[in-house]
Amino acid sequence: MASLMGSRPAISCLALVTGLMSTPAIAEMVPFSCIILPGAEVASVMMTNSLNSSASCMVTCRFSTTKFANNPQIICAKPVPAGKEVEMCRLTSGGDKMVKLIEGYADCTK
Repeated sequence: MASLMGSRPAISCLALVTGLMSTPAIAEMVPFSCIILPGAEVASVMMTNSLNSSASCMVTCRFSTTKFANNPQIICAKPVPAGKEVEMCRLTSGGDKMVKLIEGYADCTK
């Protein structure tokens, strides 16, 4: 038991050095589109992983609707293969007609 207690500082130092030497994940902006579909009650959220490897990707889209202060937003996240364009998800408006995209962004992390 005493020998295990003496090795704890060495293990802690190793964990600290390993953590300091690792490269943090950096999210890179990627192409995306938030498209209001015919009927204006559903939007399709598309994105392309333009990185050279599979990555964890996330897209956020917010829309205005015909109803005051009703701005539905969706955040979609999933792994996407390198170079692929995929539909990340779909957003329903809750019965109000969508008018336009207010804001959106997308990024992928290796």
